[in-house]
Amino acid sequence: MDRKLKRLEESLKEMRSALVAFSGGVDSTFLLKVASDVLKDRVMAATSSSPIHFSYELREAKELARRLGVRHIISHSRECGNEDFVKNTINRCYFCKKRLFKELKKIARENSLKFVIDGSNYNDFQSFRPGKKALEELGIRSPLAKVGLKKEEIRKISKELGLPTWNRPSQTCLATRIPYGERITRKRLERIEKGEEFLKSLGLKEVRLREYGDMARIEVNPKEIRILAKKDIRKKVINRLKRLGYIYITLDLEGYRSGSMDEILKAGSR
Repeated sequence: MDRKLKRLEESLKEMRSALVAFSGGVDSTFLLKVASDVLKDRVMAATSSSPIHFSYELREAKELARRLGVRHIISHSRECGNEDFVKNTINRCYFCKKRLFKELKKIARENSLKFVIDGSNYNDFQSFRPGKKALEELGIRSPLAKVGLKKEEIRKISKELGLPTWNRPSQTCLATRIPYGERITRKRLERIEKGEEFLKSLGLKEVRLREYGDMARIEVNPKEIRILAKKDIRKKVINRLKRLGYIYITLDLEGYRSGSMDEILKAGSR
């Protein structure tokens, strides 16, 4: 890890200046911290304000950037106005990333910053990520992935650096809760956000609410299934999600796993 961190610092130093695509998650916070230490006032953070993200994420990103003493700008992405994205095909992320990073490149030019960098790590590049193509086409750099830093290594170093995000659960955009082929609407995103935030309020650390029309499929860490099995908790979940408009509420016995919506793609290729 020490060698990787050293290579990361050297890579950032060679860039001389950069705009960090900053979500406020584990990876981008770590990248912003190291970039700030290396580049000083020649680094800037940009966070997207969008209905595909939880509203609290923007507030947390603002506070983290303030604590790190980094200039921070909010860009307003409009994914729900992009028909290519709304159609929700398997390459949905490509269209989302293309529009977002085009805007970030513009912000970088306006602020005389040479590069736009993102927090993709080594593990991200080993999984199905259509958005990677957009990053490649636009010349966006992913320094964490380039030096081979893995998620658990980033968490460990983040803890050593005193970053409050070191043990934050991984988060993905709300569009990943909707099956491919079903249209993405602001109304659906808002309902999913409300439902998932309620589930988190019950003390669930890793949770996803996947939406299939009027049915909600809940994924939690297998160790936390017992929480939802309690009669009083189960009743609260049923009442809250039915008020949000879901008719059927189901619990996935396989538990939470990243990319579960992609399993249909694997099944179709057999």
